[in-house]
Amino acid sequence: MAGKKPAKLDFPTWLTPEGEPVSCLEKIKVLNENLAEIQEMSQEALEDAILMGCDENQFREVVRKLVESLVNPYKKNRPSGS
Repeated sequence: MAGKKPAKLDFPTWLTPEGEPVSCLEKIKVLNENLAEIQEMSQEALEDAILMGCDENQFREVVRKLVESLVNPYKKNRPSGS
């Protein structure tokens, strides 16, 4: 890995769909670990892309689109007009 480390993550207060804070410490731990892993993997992929001569801005846009393309497999279908 290159010299500079990514910024330290400020873990969010994880919220339920109703806007209440998630209270289970084990769930919070898993969510924070997942976020840290995503940051580490993304940092490594960015560095690889740059070292291979890719445009940094394009890489960042591709990652943004990737995040936007994620599908919630648990989303409940809501009736029209709700």
